[in-house]
Amino acid sequence: FFFFCSEEVICEFVSLCVVFGFFPPYFMSSAAATDRFMYFAFGSNLLRERLQLANPSATFCTTGRLKDYVLNFGLWERHVDNAWHGGVATIEFCPGAEVWGVIWTVSNENLTSLDNQEGVSQGQYSPLEVSVETDEGLMLCRTYQMNNFHACPPSPQYKQVVCLGAEQNGLPDEYLKRLEAIETNTYSGPSILDQIKSVMK
Repeated sequence: FFFFCSEEVICEFVSLCVVFGFFPPYFMSSAAATDRFMYFAFGSNLLRERLQLANPSATFCTTGRLKDYVLNFGLWERHVDNAWHGGVATIEFCPGAEVWGVIWTVSNENLTSLDNQEGVSQGQYSPLEVSVETDEGLMLCRTYQMNNFHACPPSPQYKQVVCLGAEQNGLPDEYLKRLEAIETNTYSGPSILDQIKSVMK
């Protein structure tokens, strides 16, 4: 069945299984055959074009809310330079808070490239398994959390990508306003945003 279905149909089927707690043997083997995993993005990877620069298999599944976490911006070392020239997004446990994001299905072939983007081997981020609330129910997803967090404002370019991604995927208006209100540093030079703009044309 799954070999003839789109990724959107597979995602919907997974969501229904989560809702009803039903995972038949044929689904487990078929899902494994698709060689894909669920990834919850909340920072620059909200924007499809940014995520697909290094992870071309990423396909939109749905939007969702991660409860009891808050969105923060910072660095894994004080004053370290990076490709975004400022703080980047992470999540921190915070009872009562919430982080909205996008759930993507990604090929296992891009697991290494996604880990590399997040600097896992350098100890910048660690993978984290989270349960994300969606309209179809809870979905178990892979996401990433920064190690050794040091607060640092993002660059205007990074903030722009985050806001573009939130708008692109229809995150709640109130949450988008919160993102737009984030204060940035004053960096004005080249960044990854230039690469993203080239593929958005």
